Amino acid sequence: MRKIAMSVLARSLILLALLGLSACSTLSPRDPLHIDLVGLEPLPGQGLEVRFAAKLRVQNPNETAIDYNGVALELDINGQPLASGVSDQSGQVPRFGETVLSVPITISAFSAVRQAWGIAGYTPGQGLPYVLRGKLAGGLLGTRRFTDKGVVKWPEPAPAVRP
Repeated sequence: MRKIAMSVLARSLILLALLGLSACSTLSPRDPLHIDLVGLEPLPGQGLEVRFAAKLRVQNPNETAIDYNGVALELDINGQPLASGVSDQSGQVPRFGETVLSVPITISAFSAVRQAWGIAGYTPGQGLPYVLRGKLAGGLLGTRRFTDKGVVKWPEPAPAVRP
């Protein structure tokens, strides 16, 4: 009887070890997603807020598709928060593929005033640093966070036309 119990225990341990190894192989490192802000479309707002639909191109350079169920974004300009947004949309970014997501974002009146105050001293042609942070929610182990940084050039005035 004792020999049978040991045999069952040994088989159970081997099975658990194999399951553990197969689980580790699915957690292999993935290349980061490549995210680009490709457009902003105006949306109706409430009161003093401004709303846009942020269009994001999400590129997946990995060998497996990425399923997501929710998107969150934050946009900072010049080191200050400007806009944020969330969406409960779900879908999939195919393996070695891309998709365009539309996420509604909101700019509060306070954020707009703070940004206007902060850039009041900027000169034409000067760059404004931005940081776009977000995540594609994918469950316990599937959530993918991303960050995009860059500089937005402060527009120069159009040259005066001489008669």
